[in-house]
Amino acid sequence: MKRVRMYTTGICPFCTMAKRLLQQKGVAVEEVRVDEDAARREEMTRITGRRTVPQIFVGDTHVGGYDDLSALNRAGGLDPLLKD
Repeated sequence: MKRVRMYTTGICPFCTMAKRLLQQKGVAVEEVRVDEDAARREEMTRITGRRTVPQIFVGDTHVGGYDDLSALNRAGGLDPLLKD
């Protein structure tokens, strides 16, 4: 499986739902807490152009937030993206 990196905060319910969906698929998530490190929030904003969390990357592909991840999963595109 590809590496999954997710920018999150500790109080974000959408982050929790995204982690749960990925864990159900057997994916280990590298969590980057932007509420604990302002430099990481700036990094996330610079890379994605977004300030909201979660921001999810599968390998080098920016998936977006939870709604984007969920839609990709429903459309059948998440499993192929997760494979090496």
